[in-house]
Amino acid sequence: MLSAHQLTVARPGSPDSALVAQLNCVVQPGQFMAVLGCNGAGKTLTLHTLAGLRPAASGEVRMDGRALGAWQPRERARNLGLLAQVEEEAFPATVLECALAGRHPHIGFWSWEGEADEAAARAALVACDLSGLEEREIHTLSGGERRRAQLATVLAQDPRVLLLDEPLNHLDPRHQRQLLQLLRARVAQGGSVIATLHDAAVAARHADVVLLLYGDGRWDFGPAAEVLEAGRLSELYGVPLRAHQVDGHLVFVED
Repeated sequence: MLSAHQLTVARPGSPDSALVAQLNCVVQPGQFMAVLGCNGAGKTLTLHTLAGLRPAASGEVRMDGRALGAWQPRERARNLGLLAQVEEEAFPATVLECALAGRHPHIGFWSWEGEADEAAARAALVACDLSGLEEREIHTLSGGERRRAQLATVLAQDPRVLLLDEPLNHLDPRHQRQLLQLLRARVAQGGSVIATLHDAAVAARHADVVLLLYGDGRWDFGPAAEVLEAGRLSELYGVPLRAHQVDGHLVFVED
């Protein structure tokens, strides 16, 4: 379980101008939480704060009821995995080597990857539709292929909680669908997913709970069926939206 308690998130250097003020939310095992908001509303900063990569202006993040700061880094990395919005590979590496990097929290100091680590990395690449590209240099991949390789690295890490910043970036519709099905499968197995998204219809179809960030400190959190309604989303995005049912799924179109 990952939870925020009176959590305030502010821009670096602007501690008095909160993007998110006194946030209280809980993501249970077996839940998918979508985070929605306009550009600059604080989605990435909030995700990084939940991951323990940056300090909160105030409040606390807890995992299993224990303050996140009390977890040892390696222990935390076995439980929390973050996909950044933009990731650059610092060194030349093959696709398989990049995926193997996700296994580092499970490998002791001065130890090398074993057969089980390589099997986990290869399984993650298969899950991300990268089978056959294991020996390709990462910099030779397309934008979508590279994004899937980054996702495979986080999946190979096998954390209990996945924190994904715009995971659908650069993915074509087929691979978006495959990824969302993969995330729902992890949730069905008891994992937790927190993902920033731009499409409210995707959130309505796949998320269990939703966090809306308005960028001025205000937020809404609750079950997707309650939070995702046209009035809130119209205010969130600054455009009038209307909800429609299409083949049993909720979509939002400009009014």
